[in-house]
Amino acid sequence: MTAHTTAGASAAILPETPAWRITYAEIAALAQVKRPVPTTWARRHSDFPAPVAHEEGRPLFDARAVVDWLASTGRGNTDARRLRAELALHTLAAWRTPSLSASVLLGALTSLVCLHQQLDAPVADGRPWHTLLERAADLDPEDLFLLSELRSLPDPDRTGPALAHLADELIDAAYNPAEAFDWILQARPRLGSHDPAADGPTPAVVRALAALSGADTLDEGAVIAVPHACSGDIPAALHDQAAEDAGHVYLAADRDPARVRLVRRRMLVRGVYEFRLDVVEGEELTADEWGYPHLLVCALPYEAAETRDPKAVLEQVAALTDYLDTGATAVVLGPADALTGPLARHGDADRLRRSFLEPGLLKAAISLPDGAYAYRPGYRTAVWVLARVPEEERTGLVLLADYSARPLTEPVLDALAEDIAIWRASGWTSDRRHEPRHAAIVRGTDLDGSPGAPFTPQHRTPASRHLRTVVERPAVIADLERRLGELHERSRAGQLRLHAQAELRPENQPVRRTSIGRLLRARRLRRRPGHRFAPEHLTPEGHYTVLTPEEVLGTARIGGRRIDRGILLTAYEHAQFTEPGDLVVTAHPQFGVYVDVEGVSLVAAPARILRVHPDADPPVRPRVLAALLRAAAGEHARTSGAVRASRRIEDLVIPDLSRAEADLYEGVLAEIEGRAALLREQTAALDDLTRVMAAGMADGTLTIQPLPHTDVH
Repeated sequence: MTAHTTAGASAAILPETPAWRITYAEIAALAQVKRPVPTTWARRHSDFPAPVAHEEGRPLFDARAVVDWLASTGRGNTDARRLRAELALHTLAAWRTPSLSASVLLGALTSLVCLHQQLDAPVADGRPWHTLLERAADLDPEDLFLLSELRSLPDPDRTGPALAHLADELIDAAYNPAEAFDWILQARPRLGSHDPAADGPTPAVVRALAALSGADTLDEGAVIAVPHACSGDIPAALHDQAAEDAGHVYLAADRDPARVRLVRRRMLVRGVYEFRLDVVEGEELTADEWGYPHLLVCALPYEAAETRDPKAVLEQVAALTDYLDTGATAVVLGPADALTGPLARHGDADRLRRSFLEPGLLKAAISLPDGAYAYRPGYRTAVWVLARVPEEERTGLVLLADYSARPLTEPVLDALAEDIAIWRASGWTSDRRHEPRHAAIVRGTDLDGSPGAPFTPQHRTPASRHLRTVVERPAVIADLERRLGELHERSRAGQLRLHAQAELRPENQPVRRTSIGRLLRARRLRRRPGHRFAPEHLTPEGHYTVLTPEEVLGTARIGGRRIDRGILLTAYEHAQFTEPGDLVVTAHPQFGVYVDVEGVSLVAAPARILRVHPDADPPVRPRVLAALLRAAAGEHARTSGAVRASRRIEDLVIPDLSRAEADLYEGVLAEIEGRAALLREQTAALDDLTRVMAAGMADGTLTIQPLPHTDVH
């Protein structure tokens, strides 16, 4: 791609100066960091750009200077090309005026990107605007996708060339025109344009639909159809999912003429030739001209629950199956209450839904949680996978998956796509080498024989009774019972006895007192900060334990948050491990202290470390210090409505015990800790026993037998 952006060209697209002034919050969003980080950068780095103005007490910074600083220092989590694109996109809000609406602005800018791709040349080449319109008319003589959008610009001789420079700059920042096109659509909320996005699922769900479709397995030249294409998210995702040289034919339809033109532009910038693309206005696809599609993917239009009729929804799905020929597949996203929820027994909707089972059309029914539509937070959806197979190849099996209680994260959707890919590759039969996650494979006749029942995995299939986790449950329960017996015997044998021998202190032996601040100044204690970890980097499967304030306060289990070794060494190279005996303390949201006996943990801010100096005289014992801190903090707890506690941790006053007394107290606390550990082991074993038995009783694979010589009435 030809580089063409010059200083003069960049200056030509600059709107009024205030549009380029951004706040600390906007810098944080630009750099993809938390809000306090830019403030810290400004305080610690002398080369950080100085504010150019103040507005209502807030400092304002020159956006271009901030971007240059981020790009040159490598700080933040946004790469340099995306920073340049964000800088260009930031000007969009400044372009919007009463005479230049968001729809006209987006239409013209996406048309310029499309024109750049079709001409394979910059659109801002110094020629007059009417010359560019002539080239666009030659390319789009029937005005099917971009000519009207360019002609609709107000004051075109001034606005047109400036927008052309902006389009070229975005393409230079992106890998290709298609990515620049998508960036512009993602920037719609900045202009207050929400209508196209409100009617479509979230990007993560769109990518999941494309992965479920199996577009990457289609033969060369296959026909892909997308009814209700909206702004083209699904066709674009299917094209991205397919092989680069697949040469697929794309059919799409939408009732909105403006969206039809947008979808055409969006597919053209992806390199789909016009003779492999047919986007029409309305609801009917042009299957008669192109042949039946090999793949159909559709997100049914949203309808409010007050007016939504399950029968009407299922009739829409039935109409879509008319496009399916033998060997074709359809993936349909629609309301869960019609696709997977319970229906009135033997009602019209119930009979229509069960009619998809007899011919073996329905292959999978997947319940999704709330959040599939960003602008419809209470709209719960489900996905149907349908396939028309020859009668002799029908298995009569249906995969039912329930993800309604799972978050719509990338790993969850990737696991779902993998399950469906294996289900499709095995010929819609169960594969003993792979157990679906959050799903069950059932006979269609079982569903057909339960009128009105939801299409969700209510019970285990007969084959699932032979899974390893099910077969081993009685042995696991027996092991837990033996473990509880051993722990009980340890308690009865007196291996852990408490010998506190506490008595009143003589009046002639007053205790000396000190503060945490004095211990730090005397170097009997050392202070180490916690580190800021991105939430997405903390998982239950990492290599190293991370202690957050929740673990310190006891509201979360120790070891529940861990971090991968590779991420730690690359993203947090300055993070330090705890040492055995370190105290992890936090004052937010309330005071808490935890003694890390083993060490080799990481501490997440705002928690921090108090490390006992090994050669301190008199010595400081970790368990003793922790107990005294809890007692001192309890006297100065945060009152209701207060922002912080009445005293800092450094100001807390505690007894400064002698070596002998500290050793005795440490011994008592160690015995208490041992007894508490025994009780925790018993509690954990009881919890495991309860969980395993409940799982077996709930899915019908376990039963309880009476004890010998016991009558059960």
